[in-house]
Amino acid sequence: MGTKNLALVVGSYDDTASASDDYQALRSGQDAGGYEVVGAVVLVRDKDGKVQVKEHGDKSVGKGAAWGAGAGVVVGLFAPPLLAATAVGAGVGAILGKIKKNREEKQFGVDVDEYLAPGTSAVVAVVDDKWADNVEKALSRADKRISKAIDADDYEKLREAIEKSADDVVEQINS
Repeated sequence: MGTKNLALVVGSYDDTASASDDYQALRSGQDAGGYEVVGAVVLVRDKDGKVQVKEHGDKSVGKGAAWGAGAGVVVGLFAPPLLAATAVGAGVGAILGKIKKNREEKQFGVDVDEYLAPGTSAVVAVVDDKWADNVEKALSRADKRISKAIDADDYEKLREAIEKSADDVVEQINS
């Protein structure tokens, strides 16, 4: 699958169980051929504001470092500061800075405090934009949903930078 036109699809949930159920529904829809997901994660933010990746996956890659790198890309596109808090390496930091600047200039991206407030969960997926509506529909239990275009160049550069730092990112995401 090419990464020419990408979208970030986010569903926000008051409880982790609903987010996890929708994540599984998202994966089932992909497996049934309804759409393709580049990467997806379930994020949980506790009452103190600490964020954890509860579930993640990337259909194009089986396991190991690439799973962590795939989750890292999704988290970085959703909320660069969340990835910056766990990822190390100058390459990742530089790309996250560029993504943050692009968000401010183009006014795209998602408000983390609105879609992942303390005490809530979110399903965050990166998809080809032609599948964005289908993926939003798959997040049927979400209290609110949003779909935003993302820069494919940002995606590719962040993916490459994370893969170069994969061991450190995987260790943090899986901890």
